[in-house]
Amino acid sequence: MSREFAPHTTRIGDIVDYNARELPGHKALAYHEYNFSQTFEEFRDTCNQVAKGLMAIGVGRGDHIAMWANNVPEWIYTQFGSAKMGAVMVTVNTNFRAFELEYLLNQSDATTLILINGVREKNEYIRILQQVCPEIKDCAPGELKAEKAPCLKNVVHLGEDDIPGMYNWKDMVEMGKKVSEAELAERSESLDPEDVIMMQYTSGTTGYPKGVMLTHKNLIGNSQGMAEIMALGPEDKLCIPVPLFHCFGCVIGTMCCTVSGATMVPITSFKPDTVMAAVDALQCTALHGVPTMFIANLEEMENKSYDTTHLRTGVMAGSTCPVEVMKGVIDKMGAEELTIVYGQTEASPGITQTRRDDPMEIRTETVGRALPHVEVKIVDPATNETLPPGETGELCSRGYHIMKGYYKMPEKTAEAIDADGWLHTGDLASMDEQGNCSIQGRLKDMIIRGGENIYPREIEEFLYKHPQIKDAQVVGVPSKKYGEEVAVFIQPKNGTGINEDDIREFCKENIAYYKIPRFIYFVEEFPTTASGKIKKFKLREMASQNMAE
Repeated sequence: MSREFAPHTTRIGDIVDYNARELPGHKALAYHEYNFSQTFEEFRDTCNQVAKGLMAIGVGRGDHIAMWANNVPEWIYTQFGSAKMGAVMVTVNTNFRAFELEYLLNQSDATTLILINGVREKNEYIRILQQVCPEIKDCAPGELKAEKAPCLKNVVHLGEDDIPGMYNWKDMVEMGKKVSEAELAERSESLDPEDVIMMQYTSGTTGYPKGVMLTHKNLIGNSQGMAEIMALGPEDKLCIPVPLFHCFGCVIGTMCCTVSGATMVPITSFKPDTVMAAVDALQCTALHGVPTMFIANLEEMENKSYDTTHLRTGVMAGSTCPVEVMKGVIDKMGAEELTIVYGQTEASPGITQTRRDDPMEIRTETVGRALPHVEVKIVDPATNETLPPGETGELCSRGYHIMKGYYKMPEKTAEAIDADGWLHTGDLASMDEQGNCSIQGRLKDMIIRGGENIYPREIEEFLYKHPQIKDAQVVGVPSKKYGEEVAVFIQPKNGTGINEDDIREFCKENIAYYKIPRFIYFVEEFPTTASGKIKKFKLREMASQNMAE
């Protein structure tokens, strides 16, 4: 097997084994926070132990395992261990509370839940689970019968404590010694690249969250395409501060490292000083992050000196990437080959990516062109006709990377993927003659003021040029006269006294009158998801509430 893996014939476990054979002493995993690392051979052995532990507690091929934790080592061992023994890993948002957990456990039919005791406070996840499944306090490990989560039988705790009704992680791994290597090998060999191996839940900004079913083929092909564009190899070390429960972390992060032989450098919970300390100490060559993370990292560099001379590439993604932030990362961090990836969970997640040698204009003003073996087109949302270069419409994509569907939601799947296999992203974009795409925003985020189409991204990019603005987010709010008006939420840079008049004056001579924000609000921070995406629907709610007062 060569380093280029054929997605239609390769399984994730095959690549773990390949790395252990070909790069046995090379570092697979390094946590600067814990002063801990593993070679590819040691990593393979640990993943095998976890796979056998899961088999020992009765997890079968195709069973669903929910993982509720931040970026701890066990998360990664479970990702690759479950892939080796054929279970489907269901990622759980670290911000979830009782109602959301109950929905996910039910909707996903999870038979096993692996959880840390808490992220923000000790035992918070234990308390939430006991609230959803009170029966766990009175049952033996592996024998849970919960009214609100009838499929759930096993709960595994990532910690030293023995908790009623739960296996301890170490106990589960120890139980795995009863499963032979031959039994694991037989299970691994029975798997098919087209098998669903991971399920990620969309954020659910409209309706209930949907379980996106992703296969070995989806994840291997997509990560390989992105790793190739970044030119990742065994000499690279990739710092991963983005959440593993999101595709950014566990595909663009851990999977890109696995297919390329690069070293994973995860950060347990994002803190700019922790990130920059790891980049410095481990001489990371690549760094991922959403724009808000990179903004915080740049601020940290202003307060303390860090060696970033080894930084070369990485990915900025997850939400609209401000041009000024991109330039700052390239100029101040030295990541001259930094790329932007655009995609969504339903696409495994990458659809387009800028190239390392693209001109600065392309790398800062577009999200690049289609990944290898991926099709992209822009269509008129009303007629579904393909639009010519330069015109704005809905971005659609087709190829190996498109999800198998939403779990137990055939109607929603049919709404997202048409009869010809095109995924309709719901994103507004335009494409130039070379295939580079520019994202204007969500179809539903487009503001229509008095018949004029306004794209929030355009106004945000303009406002980033103001020297006193750290971040700006534009949303539409209801207007009796015009249908909608433009509202902007501005996060000023520290120590600046910018006001509404300054903003309007700045806009006056530079953008059309109808694009100038009618409502201007100043905030210290934005409401975000756990993966760093700014919740624009929350900003709309805040603006509407302020208008009503």
